[in-house]
Amino acid sequence: MKTDRQLQQDVSAELGWEPSVHAARIGVEVKDGIVTLAGRVDSYAEKWTAERTAQRVSGVNALATRLKVQLPGFSKRTDADIAGAVQHVLAWTAELPAGALQVRVEGGHVTLSGLVDWHYQKQQATQSVRRLMGVLGLSDEIGIQPSVVVTVIKSDIEAALNRVAILDAGKIAVAVQNAEITLTGTIRNWAERETALGTAWATPGVHKVVDLMKLAH
Repeated sequence: MKTDRQLQQDVSAELGWEPSVHAARIGVEVKDGIVTLAGRVDSYAEKWTAERTAQRVSGVNALATRLKVQLPGFSKRTDADIAGAVQHVLAWTAELPAGALQVRVEGGHVTLSGLVDWHYQKQQATQSVRRLMGVLGLSDEIGIQPSVVVTVIKSDIEAALNRVAILDAGKIAVAVQNAEITLTGTIRNWAERETALGTAWATPGVHKVVDLMKLAH
């Protein structure tokens, strides 16, 4: 098990290894395996990347963030400009059905709502928006509408988890109720967590995944 000092060094090194993050502007504090990031970033996309970069380091139990997005002068946009850009990029995102999502912008913070058929469509929408110039934050209120025929089968999900080389699937338990999946058990790092959740979300008919997995110490 890593000490807090070792973990602080590893997170700082991983941030320095990520080319899209200005690591020199980000301070890293660790206490009892909980990492806190503080400092200034130039965009919401950089903030999001810094958080995901820290989470993928082995030994990180939880993450707190005090990162502030301070846009350079040339990046600032009005809420109306941002809303127009968001609607435009969503219209050009091939994975999204036309008119499925609604957009609200307040103080540079974008909220997406509406219904889609698949989790990957939620991911495509948020991924497209978070990198837009002028965005200070993003709230995902997009729902997934259950399929007419729910084909969620516990054995299929377990088989899918077993096919993923990065996972120790034997330590993850799967429970299915209607179109809701609950994952319990232990994972070794955040990368395993993200992989397990992504695998569950890829199952046809799923509209909710409950994550009760715990990091192994």
